[in-house]
Amino acid sequence: MSQAEALAAPPALYTPHAAPRATDAAVELRLKSLHYGDFRAVRDVNLTIRRNAVTALIGPSGCGKSTVLRCINRMNDLVRGFRLDGEVRFRGRDIYDKAVDPVAVRRAIGMVFQQPNPFAMSVARNVTFGLKLNGVRDHLNERVEQALRGAALWDEVKDHLNKSALSLSGGQQQRLCIARAIATQPEVILMDEPCSAIDPIATLKIEELMTALKAKYTIVIVTHNLQQARRVADDTAFLYVDRSAGGRTGYLVESGPTAEFFANPREKPTQDYVAGAFG
Repeated sequence: MSQAEALAAPPALYTPHAAPRATDAAVELRLKSLHYGDFRAVRDVNLTIRRNAVTALIGPSGCGKSTVLRCINRMNDLVRGFRLDGEVRFRGRDIYDKAVDPVAVRRAIGMVFQQPNPFAMSVARNVTFGLKLNGVRDHLNERVEQALRGAALWDEVKDHLNKSALSLSGGQQQRLCIARAIATQPEVILMDEPCSAIDPIATLKIEELMTALKAKYTIVIVTHNLQQARRVADDTAFLYVDRSAGGRTGYLVESGPTAEFFANPREKPTQDYVAGAFG
């Protein structure tokens, strides 16, 4: 294998590797219910996430957006009492199948969190951390540069690779976290409110970066910012809260191409939310 091929080769999800289906769908969610213990957090989410597109999950606080997002790479498995009734299909297979390794899922479906969370180590070691964890030891310098260029950060840090990542600005730290995520060559990147803790100028850079990254990756973003969804998302899905019978369960109201979604929402809760009647 050539050096270029070695750098480009993504890790396998599981062995034997399931052949991907001929479809534009990167991920298919067929969720009947998501529980934390006795609490039913989410119900009835049927959503297809298109390959090489940005999909925004929007809705009021408490509607389950982050819970749904974390189902896509099995991060909710780490929460005690969580259980899922339904399927999340990726590469043609349900990732909740008992034969699928959740750690391998998280290599193929990376995540960027709300607060920038660089490790207290150098910029370069932040990028190589996940690679080394996955047993990658070759071409690390080239991989660091490739990931930092992919996160539009290389020109700002190339002379400071051995400095602490904690010395970077908030926006730079978030882009470093994106570089760390893409270093392992995932297919899908999940972003949970990635701009909520950074300033407007840094937010613009992250939004521009999302637009550029979708040429290589599928991106799913949770955001409370409707204007951000309008700017960056190709598709938008709206979740709302069912308070019937004294409960509080999120559910998917509707989804569709972003321009059509905002111009002509079909359901009354969506119409009210888009119009700013509640938030």
